[in-house]
Amino acid sequence: MEAIVERVGGVDVGQATVVVTVLVGAAHERAKKETRTFRTVTRELLALREWLLAKGVTHVAMEGTGIYWRPVYELLEDAFDMILGNAHHIKNVPGRKTDVKDSEWLAELARHGLIAKSFVPPKPLRRLRELLRYRRKLVESRTAERNRLLKLLETANIKLASVASNVFGVSGRLMLQALIEGVATASATAALAQGRLRKKLAELEQALEGRLDEHHRFLLQLQLRRLDNVDADLASLDARIDEALTPYRDECARLQQIPGVSRVVAAVIVAELGTDMTVFPSAQHAAAWAGVCSGNHESAGKRLRAGARQGNVHLRTALVEAAVSASHAKGTYLRDKFYRLRARRGTKRAALAIGHKILIAAYHLLATHVPYRDLGATYLDGLDKRHTTRTLVRRLERLGYEVTLGPKVA
Repeated sequence: MEAIVERVGGVDVGQATVVVTVLVGAAHERAKKETRTFRTVTRELLALREWLLAKGVTHVAMEGTGIYWRPVYELLEDAFDMILGNAHHIKNVPGRKTDVKDSEWLAELARHGLIAKSFVPPKPLRRLRELLRYRRKLVESRTAERNRLLKLLETANIKLASVASNVFGVSGRLMLQALIEGVATASATAALAQGRLRKKLAELEQALEGRLDEHHRFLLQLQLRRLDNVDADLASLDARIDEALTPYRDECARLQQIPGVSRVVAAVIVAELGTDMTVFPSAQHAAAWAGVCSGNHESAGKRLRAGARQGNVHLRTALVEAAVSASHAKGTYLRDKFYRLRARRGTKRAALAIGHKILIAAYHLLATHVPYRDLGATYLDGLDKRHTTRTLVRRLERLGYEVTLGPKVA
């Protein structure tokens, strides 16, 4: 096989060291090989960069495993054509495995153009990714802390969650603070309810008649303090995210036209998928990369059931969240499609399928810069009017009706 890159480097990245192999030679010649090892501290990585520049290297290949490749990539990306490959796609043949052999194999594959580049967004989007991913972790930790607090109330036989739909709203927080102070009676604590919750004062009074001792109050105070800290951190993080989203304000506004896509979901789509859709050959490739479409499993001419592909878990989670929200948007195509799929395939598969449709729509909105146009709740009915008519007539006849159809008078 003829080589297509004359000067290429292969980098095997580890936590403490990187092993680099440089191949230099024309396409019709046997390449000259040189291997060196560098530590992963910044000074050594800068020395690696200078060495590659001195060798005239134009392309550098590495595997995208773990997080150790990221500082190496960022120090080299402005000077070389970086090739980040999927580790599952570039495994070497079985045999002795060493760091040197891995770097040689990466350089050899890159020299012949046999490594498909993984999508790496520009640096501003990578920074936005880190903010949004950390925000997700904070939200998850807040949810876990709230669940622990509710469990603590149950151990004290405080049934507040059975009466109030939101224990952590304005009324709930006032009652929790009164429980921590431990001086108010159950009726006085229930009287702190506001809004529509005041209609349940009698039920609240009974729910608050628990056995809350000093141990419960101590833990309850700690948990509320932790929740306040997380809320403050989320507010600070949201302000930083809004600042980072300034260059992508138009894209986010366009994505929020899709039913179910909130401000946070639109930001996640921009950060994870990027705004340049030319990096994906088609919308289907983007869906496969995100992991919201089924895989292929065919043997002996038979197509077998295959689970969803592995992809970007952060984007996939946001899309499923948007799909669940879209199922509540009345009069939309996505809601109608969700309930049709749920009847046949179940809630989880229906949500994943709607997440796939949201991603396809987002791809086209970002690629063509056009506004979103909803197909409407009756779109699927109009695709096959006769089939829908036969189905409805058959259902009415099973219920004991005699159906006669006629054209609607104008």
